[in-house]
Amino acid sequence: MSQSSVELEPPPTVTEVTAGPIAPPTRIAGGTTRRNFFRAGAAAVAVGSAGALAIVPRSGPRRPPGDPMLPTPAPVEPPATSGETWGSREVRLARRVTMGLTPEEVQLARTKGFSGYLDYHLNYTAIDDAAAQAFVATTYPQLVMTGAELYALDATAVLRQLQEATLFRAAFSKRQLYERMVEFWTDHFSISMRDVGYLKTLDDRDVIRKHALGNFPDMVRASARSTAMLVYLDNNTSRVGRINENYARELMELHTLGVDGGYTQADVVAVARAFTGWTIAGRGDFRFDATGHDYTAKTFLGQTIPAAPGTGAAGIGDGDKVIDFLVKHPNTAKYVSSKMIRWLLQYDPPAALVDKVAAVYLQTDGNIPSMIRAILTPDSIAAAPPKHKRPFHFVASALRGVNPTVKGVAGIANSRLSLVGQQSFVWETPDGYPDNVQFWSGLVMNRWNFGDYLTALTTGDVIVDIAPFRLVDTPDGITASINNAMFGGEMPTKTRDAIKSYLGATALSSTRVREALALAINSTTFQWY
Repeated sequence: MSQSSVELEPPPTVTEVTAGPIAPPTRIAGGTTRRNFFRAGAAAVAVGSAGALAIVPRSGPRRPPGDPMLPTPAPVEPPATSGETWGSREVRLARRVTMGLTPEEVQLARTKGFSGYLDYHLNYTAIDDAAAQAFVATTYPQLVMTGAELYALDATAVLRQLQEATLFRAAFSKRQLYERMVEFWTDHFSISMRDVGYLKTLDDRDVIRKHALGNFPDMVRASARSTAMLVYLDNNTSRVGRINENYARELMELHTLGVDGGYTQADVVAVARAFTGWTIAGRGDFRFDATGHDYTAKTFLGQTIPAAPGTGAAGIGDGDKVIDFLVKHPNTAKYVSSKMIRWLLQYDPPAALVDKVAAVYLQTDGNIPSMIRAILTPDSIAAAPPKHKRPFHFVASALRGVNPTVKGVAGIANSRLSLVGQQSFVWETPDGYPDNVQFWSGLVMNRWNFGDYLTALTTGDVIVDIAPFRLVDTPDGITASINNAMFGGEMPTKTRDAIKSYLGATALSSTRVREALALAINSTTFQWY
């Protein structure tokens, strides 16, 4: 898998952005003038760079042990930004636990305070999300269907309905931290829907969403019995005398211990033997094939599962014993903690914080909310540098920022997300979409085009109403409304001046205001959180 080698525009600070003097474009789609808007400190922005997301076709075994999926690119480190240079800690927390700031979320964070706001989102079932849930239930009825019912439907329709529901929930559910963790675990237990079809809909409902803010060991156990995972990693064909190692390897390398977790190829083989006979039945039901299980003794990571010939269905316990050992292993605690810190806080997790969160994992039996509390503290939030929005995050945050009237999100979920590089559930390899700034540093023009596309929508399933931005119908008033709606009132001075200058360059019109919204979405600051 390859990616474009480009320089990334640096992240924002509150006091400075890297924009030079503005030459207001006569049309928002004008390439040169738009570049002027973003120019200045960005020494080289890759305009229209594509190719970062070519999908690697799967063939043969998933991966050999320890084989990295991505090259190691040149480091692109964002400069340090203190909590005081990007607003209050409460608003910084809101940036991390949501898919994008809205005036409502900023008000909640400021009203409840840091701890109260975090507790509010961790207690997600208490958040009134009736409107979003009603829309999902009405618009995406496949999400609650059985495997047999889904199997009877068109496979593409099943894929698209799950993709659309996922984007809608990310953008418009009030349970924002829950949705962020759903995205995280979807990558951690990554399954390509192109390989397993409707089974992924069952996995999303019964594994990922069920346990996203629960206990990690429960999610591993559910994933091990997920028919989508069994098919995706070929364990459904693994039998005594003809084992398949794929699930065993990824269970240790990607789901629990990590690639440096201390296991060997012999451990992979032993674990694969423990899971022989774990397969599927019917349309999405887990089944243990006792006749295909290997009942001989197995030794992995210093642990021995004794031989138990003739025990029939009880042989399923071999796999359960492996999981019980792995989820309690200190290396699993460190690996999962490190990934969660990277997701919620910063790309390079501090060793001391990893140790602290791993200790919480071991003390709480992998309780995910407890781990999040240990990660998102006022001090850690204040010290963390900005993270770059992945394309899905960028699109969801833009939707939240313009607060459109929505009848459906098919056009965005099915094609626009593909254009910006991150369509849900189609990442082909089991490591999930990357969580690093280097991989996503291309496709800048595609992001700009999405901002143009979204803000121009006046008819159809998504309608962007600009009237709320024109309540005070002056360049100052409109800029202030954009700042409040999308930036939590923390838009950098130079970006604010640039948008105001653009609005004031000619007579105000609807087109001009929509172009100003697009400029805000496409600005440097909006790409980071």
